[in-house]
Amino acid sequence: MSVNQFKGWLGKSHVTMNASIPVLIETSLLRGEGFLTTTGALSVSTGKYTGRSPKDKYFVQDSFSSPLINWGPVNQVMSEKHFQILYQDVQSYLEAKELFISDGYAGSDPQYRQSIRTVNELAWQNIFIKQLLIRPAAQDLNNFVPDFHLICAPGFQANPKKHGTNSEVAVVLNLTSKLIIIVGTSYAGEMKKSIFSLMNFLLPRENVLSMHCSANVGEQEDVALFFGLSGTGKTTLSADPARHLIGDDEHGWSDNGTFNIEGGCYAKCIGLSSVEEPQIWQAIRFGSVLENVVVNKDTRVADYQSKEYTENTRCAYPVEHIPNPVIPGIAGVPKIIFFLTADAFGILPPIAILNKGQAMYHFLSGYTSKLAGTERGIKEPQATFSECFGAPFLPLPPVQYANLLGNKLNQYGTKVFLLNTGWTGGPYGVGERFKISYTRALIKAALEGHLNDAPTRLDPIFGFQVPKHCPGVPDDILDPQSTWPNSNDYRSKAYYLAGRFIDNFSKFKDIPQHIQMAAPKTSG
Repeated sequence: MSVNQFKGWLGKSHVTMNASIPVLIETSLLRGEGFLTTTGALSVSTGKYTGRSPKDKYFVQDSFSSPLINWGPVNQVMSEKHFQILYQDVQSYLEAKELFISDGYAGSDPQYRQSIRTVNELAWQNIFIKQLLIRPAAQDLNNFVPDFHLICAPGFQANPKKHGTNSEVAVVLNLTSKLIIIVGTSYAGEMKKSIFSLMNFLLPRENVLSMHCSANVGEQEDVALFFGLSGTGKTTLSADPARHLIGDDEHGWSDNGTFNIEGGCYAKCIGLSSVEEPQIWQAIRFGSVLENVVVNKDTRVADYQSKEYTENTRCAYPVEHIPNPVIPGIAGVPKIIFFLTADAFGILPPIAILNKGQAMYHFLSGYTSKLAGTERGIKEPQATFSECFGAPFLPLPPVQYANLLGNKLNQYGTKVFLLNTGWTGGPYGVGERFKISYTRALIKAALEGHLNDAPTRLDPIFGFQVPKHCPGVPDDILDPQSTWPNSNDYRSKAYYLAGRFIDNFSKFKDIPQHIQMAAPKTSG
């Protein structure tokens, strides 16, 4: 669908096509969409919705999608009839609007990338998607042919009775029409994640493992992947000044190697520190978009400690804002994979070595913790699981992604570690969180091979091997039971956590024996 084809329903709309970032920022300021901070970043508010709306995501069910999509609470059904009504109503709504259109790629590897044309009602959202997607060269824009279109109209509210939705918000992917529609929410992360969901459908069909992970590479071409849910340190740990950033969130693993799906980063800002995260701190400058960060109205200084609007404060910026990025975002086959978890029970060791069966088990589990106080009603840590560390974005059955991972581990011999960035010495509220300096030392040791021949102990409950020594890390930290005041309390809580793993894994069917054998023990 070209701009001329859009004209059929844009009517009196004024279309700004592939404007530069400075022009879009000026436009956004003139329209009163946001303001600049002291670092030059554009500060905006997303209003009512400050995060994704998982109960409002749909795939259109038709003869193509019906046998392929893993239908359920994550991938909800929208009928073709409801989609057509929604699409027509969105067209009518946008008819007289000023619109901003941007062309970009999803996927750094030309063999696997998709060309995405995005239509935005808000200028700042067009900045966001322009920075998050891979930006085509000027000569490529002249011959740009979209594979998919994304229409984002946050000012339009869906009607549940008319459009078959659960609320005024709708994030809808139509694989046959090659169209994504987002309405009723200004949270820009919906655009990013809907494209990721699309790639999670397309890439595995080409034997490419699509991954919710960050990635970096050292001077020895030692690619490392960091899987983890929000708050586990995925973005922070991959932004390593001693290594080159491939990307912070979405990647593909093909026979060609590792490639970034995006051209930008979407970092969580709450508690951001210039000392602990200097690269991210310095990336927040002109061309970046701050979402829902509290900013002093007089000084225009951002307060990254404040949760006044939301704990999910964010910043979007191009990957080039990080020193020494890999451009284009393509590197070799992963040498090491880290599964990150923030275990608030204080049970898991700071690092563990996983065999193939354990790697697939923990990949399917995708464990981390919710903390007391982060959500209403949560008074103590709660185990939470997200298949493949990205359940909300997986259109296909999770086992398909796990099997792809297992095949690639067999083919390339990639080592896998479980890395706990959570608590030690007791649960949240009693113990303390692992120092980031210890976590970085463990990553460095793993990358440099120091843990390959290190003496290990067998964890009696979870069954993985745990190094006894690591340069730069106290030995007692490596054995979490020794850090607890009472070892019986530790074992009791460890069996409790193991039970949560077992309960969660019971939903999977027809799992191979070597994966089932990786399950933890629930009694001594």
